[in-house]
Amino acid sequence: MNDDPSARAALGRRALLRAGVGAALALAARPALALVPAARRLRMLHAHTGERLDVTYAEGGEVLPKALAEVDRFLRDFRTGEVHAMDPRVLDVLWALARAAGRPLGTFEIVSGYRSPWTNAMLHERSAGVAVHSLHLEGKAIDLRLPGVPTSDLRALALGLRRGGVGYYPAADFVHVDTGRVRRW
Repeated sequence: MNDDPSARAALGRRALLRAGVGAALALAARPALALVPAARRLRMLHAHTGERLDVTYAEGGEVLPKALAEVDRFLRDFRTGEVHAMDPRVLDVLWALARAAGRPLGTFEIVSGYRSPWTNAMLHERSAGVAVHSLHLEGKAIDLRLPGVPTSDLRALALGLRRGGVGYYPAADFVHVDTGRVRRW
């Protein structure tokens, strides 16, 4: 063996480099399971209809059209029966919120999903807290609770996500989340 310290150091560096390259190649050759997004599942109970929904709405990074149709029907305007497409990103907010709350399989209690123009106008006449151009009209907002999690904590968690608007209604005990710009009220 060569007793030259610089030769031994060079050999050590080459061995370390080979080991690093080998490890990188081994990782690249393995299935990238960590890169495949988890299945996104939501459990919901509608406060006004009593209906329940347990649905996986996305798998492998792809939204599932049949599941989205179930969600759209579930989150319909319960006053008029009108169904509207919900923004899958608002479902992602709920999914992330359940995880942030430590309740990944918790059941959200839905107060309001989609609102028809008629319902929104009627609610706006009754309350200044209902926006004329509410994102509920576009299927981009949901009002909810998560039993076992105080709504004040749910609000804080939703704000921490920075995924859109967050409204807090302590008197009615619910939180509003939407996929609009990041804001709070």
